[in-house]
Amino acid sequence: MKGVVFTEFYEFVESSFSPIFLQEVINASALESEGVYTATGTYPFCEMGALISQVAQKSQLDVSELLKSFGEHLFSYFSTSSPQHFETVDNCFDFLTFVESHIHVDVRKLYPDAELPEFECVEHTPEKYIMVYRSSRGLGDLCEGLIAGCLTFFGEEATISRRLLSSEPVTEIEFTLQKMP
Repeated sequence: MKGVVFTEFYEFVESSFSPIFLQEVINASALESEGVYTATGTYPFCEMGALISQVAQKSQLDVSELLKSFGEHLFSYFSTSSPQHFETVDNCFDFLTFVESHIHVDVRKLYPDAELPEFECVEHTPEKYIMVYRSSRGLGDLCEGLIAGCLTFFGEEATISRRLLSSEPVTEIEFTLQKMP
């Protein structure tokens, strides 16, 4: 997993709780890396799992809600750190299509070792968007948070529903976004 996800998770935990809380999480997670990450590095996914588990346990938050909140935070970070990705799109549905067709292509060029989720657009109308998320990491809740963050960024309202298509060996979730009237 790319280090930027780890470094932003740290930012999220610090801002949601405190720097002391974050240090306690790192200490309790028994990480091979000792919790030291750079944004451009690549680290084992199991370390993120350990961090998420510790934050959920210490905060008594549901892992699902924690990941959704982190996804919203992460989208906000991406929108400010990579404004060039937002120059050619002006709505959430177009942006979600743009992620797979442009952003992930660019990320794979820069980081050939990156293991990115796949987003397949199934239906795209002005009022409805259906996409299938595929990942060996099964972070559907994080994906939902990113989608919610995208809607917020573009100032749009839509319901987000999801349907699990498969969980082994790759998680596949169909997300349906329906714009509010």
